[in-house]
Order: sequence, then structure tokens, then C-alpha cells
Amino acid sequence: MNGEIDRSSLRELDRRSGDGVDVTLLWSERTGAIFVCVDDDRTGTGFHFGVDGANALDAFRHPYAYAGHGAEPATAPVAARGA
Repeated sequence: MNGEIDRSSLRELDRRSGDGVDVTLLWSERTGAIFVCVDDDRTGTGFHFGVDGANALDAFRHPYAYAGHGAEPATAPVAARGA
């Protein structure tokens, strides 16, 4: 991933929140790419990463386990990214 997500074609597939952490599973209608976005309201930080469709649900459920595999800092909360 190059740090930019094509926001115009993103579709939210699932979202969950707990203990100040929001996790969103997004799909790019244009490219077919799948992303997991994590926003931690407690620290004001977040990250996102692309994931293979076969691993999408597992990455959504366990984003920190996948975070070391190409995760990039989020530049804005998911809501501001147009999800």
C-alpha cells in the first residue's frame, strides 16, 4: 500500500468498537482491495493495512496480529476517511 486509500470507492463491510478502539473492514469497489482500519480514541492513533480476501475476516477480528505486515499509520479517523 502506498499510504493513500481511494476513498471514493470504499464500502464498509463491517465495523466494531470496544474500549475506545474502532476496527473497520473496508472494500474498494473500484479495485477489489480489502482494508482493515484501526482507530484508537484513547491514544489518538491508528493504522490501516491491505489484506487478502481469504484473510479478511481473521484480520478484522485480530488486527494487531496483522499490524506488522505492512500496516501504515492512519492520517485521519475512519469517519473522516469517508467510510
